[in-house]
Amino acid sequence: MKILQLAIVLTLIFPTLCLAEVKSAHVKVAFERDGYLWTLINNKEEKLTDEKATYPYPPQWSHDGKMLLYQKEATAEFPEENKTQNELWVYDFETKKHIRIFYDGYSPKWSPVENIIAFQSRGVLNISDLDRFYNISLGVDSFEWQPDGKGFIASSSAQLRPDGWTNPILYNIPSENGYTNIKSLSNAKKLFVIPNEVKKGKVSVLSIGAESLTYSPNHKWISFIVTPTASWSMDSDMLCVISSDGKEFEVIDEIILHLDEPKWAYKKNLLAYIAGGGRIVFGFKNKKLKVTELPTTKTLDLTPPNFAEMGFTWIDDSAFIVSRVKEAEWSNDPKKRPDASLYFVELNGEKQVKITNPPKNKTDTQPRYLSSINKITWLRHSKTDYRGDLWIANTDGRDAKLWVRDVGGYAFYPSK
Repeated sequence: MKILQLAIVLTLIFPTLCLAEVKSAHVKVAFERDGYLWTLINNKEEKLTDEKATYPYPPQWSHDGKMLLYQKEATAEFPEENKTQNELWVYDFETKKHIRIFYDGYSPKWSPVENIIAFQSRGVLNISDLDRFYNISLGVDSFEWQPDGKGFIASSSAQLRPDGWTNPILYNIPSENGYTNIKSLSNAKKLFVIPNEVKKGKVSVLSIGAESLTYSPNHKWISFIVTPTASWSMDSDMLCVISSDGKEFEVIDEIILHLDEPKWAYKKNLLAYIAGGGRIVFGFKNKKLKVTELPTTKTLDLTPPNFAEMGFTWIDDSAFIVSRVKEAEWSNDPKKRPDASLYFVELNGEKQVKITNPPKNKTDTQPRYLSSINKITWLRHSKTDYRGDLWIANTDGRDAKLWVRDVGGYAFYPSK
């Protein structure tokens, strides 16, 4: 009885603290720390791996949260080709076993409806059922599962020939009859041939690849990024959209890779992205949060003058949290680079409020909204390290607290 009375008193005195603990317990976090994989489940941390390793990409939860996909750097089995390889592994929380699903693959992605994984190896698209793998298609440069899990949208890259570059092409790859029954690896159906060059305003980009394929909420549109040659793509890429039947194609805006991915709204066909060319080492400038509505292609610019955006997350179909800095030139001295803070931004642009104030020489990046608990999270770290501490707060920045210390790549379940 005394324990119960004490709990009631604590709840009355510190209601927001108790609420935050209860709510955050509903979200699972998988993360890398000091060369090991960890989880935070029911507010309890647990180390999943015993041997220290390099995990080059964040882990991925399966659609039901019962398994965790991760990639581990290992010594190459065929060292004459590469010194290291990217092993694909799955951890099963029910059996508590680690399963290696492929010795050297990349771009692994869980099916949105079942516990199978698609991945690439040497240009071949494969599916693994965690027991064996099946070849699905050849010559794939990038891919994404179709929303129903019964096939893929995929791209092939342009090839250099004596008479110039060929065109990158988008394909539909069906698997309605099941991935184990595919009798031919040439069943891809051509959806759209991307022009050799895509242009927006005065900026044009040579079309070499197409990546970051993402479906709109109603599945009628697909966004993707057209990339030129490797060094060129550090400074200029083009965000494009195409209708799912391949009949309508639009070039949306110039962007750069490795800043933040374009993201669709939850329910409306609104595509948000950070527009502007030029890598960050050319200055913290010309990076604007924009939103384009489909199919009208009406675009809003939500970044005020003298500011630049480093990342963003939708809260709902009418508001964002952005990671924002004051415009500044690049400096080789990290202490002279601008600090990023989080801002609450309404879609109509009428309300823009700063909601975090990181300590000196710290920066707040990677905002994420978790709708299952109505909280925002972000990474607070130094300006010389991508690792940092994971924080959590209300959407207005109140009741902010440190959630997980010292994390590298991380992922949530549920992811939204």
